Amino acid sequence: MPQTNPAKFLSEVKSELTKVTWPSRPEVVRLTMVVVIISLIVGLFVGGLDLIFTKIIQLILGR
Repeated sequence: MPQTNPAKFLSEVKSELTKVTWPSRPEVVRLTMVVVIISLIVGLFVGGLDLIFTKIIQLILGR
């Protein structure tokens, strides 16, 4: 396992981070809202399926 000089490593990290294209604040806010909305939709869908399957199982088992 090769040894890495911590100072060299941090220097390379800094160099790589300068190459990153960082998103603008409005873009971050917009994409965060998209993720939150999609997460809520998926959560409601899965919760709805759970409710439906729970009712079906209760009918089958007669509870």
